[in-house]
Amino acid sequence: MNRFVLALALAALPAAAIGQAVPGQAPPGAGTTGPGQPQLAAPVPPDAFQALPELKGVVSWKTLAQVQTVKVKDRVVPQYADGVLKLNATEVKLQGFMMPLEMGDKQKQFVLAAMPPTCAFCMPGGPEQLVLVQAKAPVKYTMEPVVLSGKLAVLKDDPNGLYYRLDNAVLTTAK
Repeated sequence: MNRFVLALALAALPAAAIGQAVPGQAPPGAGTTGPGQPQLAAPVPPDAFQALPELKGVVSWKTLAQVQTVKVKDRVVPQYADGVLKLNATEVKLQGFMMPLEMGDKQKQFVLAAMPPTCAFCMPGGPEQLVLVQAKAPVKYTMEPVVLSGKLAVLKDDPNGLYYRLDNAVLTTAK
């Protein structure tokens, strides 16, 4: 079995095992009011999970989220806020969680996500919360958040539906 798929599947296990909420599921113990008395419980809202803290000198995911989709003829395309467009072709720092696209301990091309993956088959957000990373040199995979530096491309008509790409990316720090 693919080690990445296995790692992602196991990533959600500890939260459930220790009685913490798991995205999309009711809190532990919320399914009954007593022995044999089922109770419907509302799913845990996505904002119940802590997002990455904003770091000085790092472009925030709130900034990258300043995009709307508009219909142009028979297609839907992104329309970016001016602040986002100004980031195009500039050196930036981004922080997020690695989502490998291929097997291996080191990744040269991967997706950086605003939220940690919770399911091996699910994307942890929409296109405004994902950045395709083209690393200068392979980066060792980790499930911890990383900070990368590189040239940001704001994509206007990506055939894969992506909004952002980070080129010549290198692992760095927020400082």
